[in-house]
Amino acid sequence: MHVVPYERIREAKAQHPEAETALDGWYRVIKANQFDNFAQLKALFRSVDRVNGQYVFNIGGNKLRLIAQILFDRKKVFIKTILTHKEYDKNQWKE
Repeated sequence: MHVVPYERIREAKAQHPEAETALDGWYRVIKANQFDNFAQLKALFRSVDRVNGQYVFNIGGNKLRLIAQILFDRKKVFIKTILTHKEYDKNQWKE
């Protein structure tokens, strides 16, 4: 899958250095695979959920939430934001 923008990963690693390894791992796995649908994505990322048409990944033992739009037919992942669990729970990302 093609992941954009990588800058969101870089920013999250700078803000949350404890999650650097987990963010790098998520990025490597997403880049190395081609998913045709949510079922295939869910088979590899068991904690991913679809919320309001977006995909929410738990990163680093649920420390961070990565929210992305995925266009399976184009093999693209658009990272919308990466939030702490507390920020995610405020639900402002849904607006």
